[in-house]
Amino acid sequence: MINPERLVLNFLDYVQIDSETGHEGAMSERLAADLTAMGLEVKTYDVPGYEGKSVLAKVPGTTDGEPILLNAHMDTVVPGIGVKPVIRGDVIYSDGTTVLGGDDKSGICAILEAVRSLQEDGTPHRPLEIFFSVGEESGLNGAKAFDDYDAIDSKVVFVCDAAGAPGSLVLSAPHSAKIIAVMHGKSAHAGLEPQNGINAIQVMAKGIAKMNLLRVDEATTCNIGSIHTDFPTNIVPDRCEIAAEVRGQTAEKMEAQVDHMVGCLEEAAKEAGAVLECDVKKSYGGYLLSEEDPYIQMTKKAVEKLGLPWLATLGAGGSDACVLVQHGITPVVLGTGMTKVHSTQESLKVQDLIDFARLIEELAK
Repeated sequence: MINPERLVLNFLDYVQIDSETGHEGAMSERLAADLTAMGLEVKTYDVPGYEGKSVLAKVPGTTDGEPILLNAHMDTVVPGIGVKPVIRGDVIYSDGTTVLGGDDKSGICAILEAVRSLQEDGTPHRPLEIFFSVGEESGLNGAKAFDDYDAIDSKVVFVCDAAGAPGSLVLSAPHSAKIIAVMHGKSAHAGLEPQNGINAIQVMAKGIAKMNLLRVDEATTCNIGSIHTDFPTNIVPDRCEIAAEVRGQTAEKMEAQVDHMVGCLEEAAKEAGAVLECDVKKSYGGYLLSEEDPYIQMTKKAVEKLGLPWLATLGAGGSDACVLVQHGITPVVLGTGMTKVHSTQESLKVQDLIDFARLIEELAK
C-alpha cells in the first residue's frame, strides 16, 4: 500500500537536492544509492557535459506480464538552487525564490514509492524497468546520449513528466527546431559617420517585426528567447544574434514556420545590405498516438479502476518520450499533478502526488 507520509517526506527531501540541468551529480548519486538499497539491479550512464549520470534500474517481475519502462528526469530548470519546500494546507510550494522541482521529482518519487509498495506488500507485478535521465530540460540530452537499448525489454514507456492531474495523459508531442541567427552589419563611428554603417540590431529588429510569432495557429508555436549584442553607444553595431525555437504538431508545420522566420530575416538583410548567418537544428521529432492505442487503453483502464478523472490531450512540449519513441518504444506521457512548472509559483497537491503513485502501482500490476 502506498505510504503517503513516506512519499511526501521523500519528495521534500529530493527537491532540496540541487540538480539544475547540467549539475545533477548529487541527485544522480542519491538515486543510484536509493535504488541499490531497494535491492534493484542498477546501471549508470555518462552523459558528455553533465556532472550526473543517467540511471537504469530493473525490478524483476513476479508475473509473466509484459514489462514496462518507467521514466522521469532528475534535472530542474533555473532557479533551482537552495529549494525550500513549504506546505500550506494540502499543497506543496517553494518559498517563492526558486522553482519547486516537482518537474520532475514528483515523477521520480511516485515511481520509487510504487515500487516500495509492491515490494512490501508482495503484490504480484510485471517486470519493471526504470530510467531516470539527466539533461532533459536542456534538450533531452540524457536520453539522446543513452545507447544501451539492448538492456531495455519494454515496448512501452510511461513518462512521468506532464502537468495535469493524475489520470491525465498526453497523446502527442510536437516537432521542434532551434534557430540561431546572426546578422552582420557594418561598423562606423556613431557620431561622426553613422550613415556609413549598417546597424545589425536595427536590421535584426526589422526582420523580427515581419514575423508571425508566438501562437501561429492551433498546431504551431514559436518564440524568440534571446537577443544579444554588446557595443558602446558610439559605435554602430555590426553584429546581433538571436536564438529562437519553433514547434509544430507536424514536421511540415514546423518547417514552414522556420522558413517563414528565416525568410523575414533574409529579406531584412537584403534591404539593408547586411549579411545573415543562420543555423537551424532539429531539437527533437514528434509523435501522435490514438486513444485506441492498446497502451493508452491500458492506462485508461488503470485510471478508471482508481476512480480518477480521465483526460487525454495533445501535447505542446517535448520530453524524453520524443527520444525513446525513435527506438520503437511507445510513449505514454502522464500528468503527475505538478502545476505552473518552470516558475517560482510551481506547486503540487499532496493528494495528487499520492494518487499518481497509486496509478504507477496499478500500471505495474
